[in-house]
Amino acid sequence: MPDRSAHSLSRRERQIMDIIYARGEAAAAEVHEALPDAPSYSAVRALLRILEEKGHLKHREDGARYIYLPTEPRGKASRSALQRVVKTFFEGSLSSAVAALVDAEGGKLSAEELERIEAIIRAVKNKSK
Repeated sequence: MPDRSAHSLSRRERQIMDIIYARGEAAAAEVHEALPDAPSYSAVRALLRILEEKGHLKHREDGARYIYLPTEPRGKASRSALQRVVKTFFEGSLSSAVAALVDAEGGKLSAEELERIEAIIRAVKNKSK
């Protein structure tokens, strides 16, 4: 069974996954073009193959080229990444992570963002009753 934990990804592999998630899918040439300080095209193709072997990517054929797609929906991957960040940097404290995010924005949240956060908190409170 492939190991899909994010801890098994190198910095470059994470960059590639970010590119593919942002685009939805991408060919090796597109990934190579989008990578900052990109390694050789051959190295990018090798990294894509490794990500496929690890179970993070799959491909479909489009003529002679492979188009790479993530194996996990973006929402599921983002939740998993957030859980890792909260665990690693905030000792598992969700309130500390939220406070850090608000502080990073200088405490300036739009009325729409505040309403959405309040609605989420109300929903959680109602579930716990």
